[in-house]
Amino acid sequence: MDHRPQAWGRPRDDVYGAYDASYLQTSGPKTATQSPVVTGTSVIAIKFRDGVVMAADNLASYGSLARFTDVKRLRPFLSTSVVGFGGDVSDMQFLDRHLTELAIDESYEHEHSENPAKSQLNAANLHKYLSKLMYRRRNDFDPLWNQILVAGFDSSSKPFLASVDLRGTTFTSPSLASGFGAMLAQPIMRRYAATEEDAARLSREEAVNVVKECMKVLFYRDARSLDRYSIAVVTKDGVELSEDEQLEKQSWAFAERIRGYGTQTV
Repeated sequence: MDHRPQAWGRPRDDVYGAYDASYLQTSGPKTATQSPVVTGTSVIAIKFRDGVVMAADNLASYGSLARFTDVKRLRPFLSTSVVGFGGDVSDMQFLDRHLTELAIDESYEHEHSENPAKSQLNAANLHKYLSKLMYRRRNDFDPLWNQILVAGFDSSSKPFLASVDLRGTTFTSPSLASGFGAMLAQPIMRRYAATEEDAARLSREEAVNVVKECMKVLFYRDARSLDRYSIAVVTKDGVELSEDEQLEKQSWAFAERIRGYGTQTV
């Protein structure tokens, strides 16, 4: 019998033949993000009369473990747009560095422009750029495992909100949500902004209250969510980003009506 430590746990060579370690070596590409481990959950956003409101909680889950509780998943771009990331955190960090480099290039390129705000990338341009990037990575069979929301203004200075996923699929709507938010928050937001006309009648205060209510519902119902979140409001005056908001007026009374919750008699 082979008692060497390096042989522990292996089948015996004299019984099963020589150990084949070739499977440990590969000449192919790295596939670290083919199975995301550290992930962020829902990102939600809704248009209103003068802009867009977007929110995402600050939790990054390691599988089912609420591991990192201070991960900011909303990123401003050129003080004119906001990008919200759901999905793999490492891919989010890669995209964040990429967008930072893009923003620096844009700032230098249009530094001496008469009207930099008009010549720089707006939210619609940024969304198209990200959609092409995601689609290319998908065609390379090395996708970025994220669902991204982009909020800001288009070339006509109208509020813009759109999403793109890891396959490069794009979608636009008066309200959008990723992850569990697509099932839990989207019905709430559609009560207030089912159409572009509804969104145009929505005030900033009303939009912020709707988003806060959705974040509360997500915390109640989504096991991968947190009660601390970031919220951004994009208007023509710029981006207002608060990264340490706390859910208010929580009530868990509804849990008593759920069969199987706690110690109940049936």
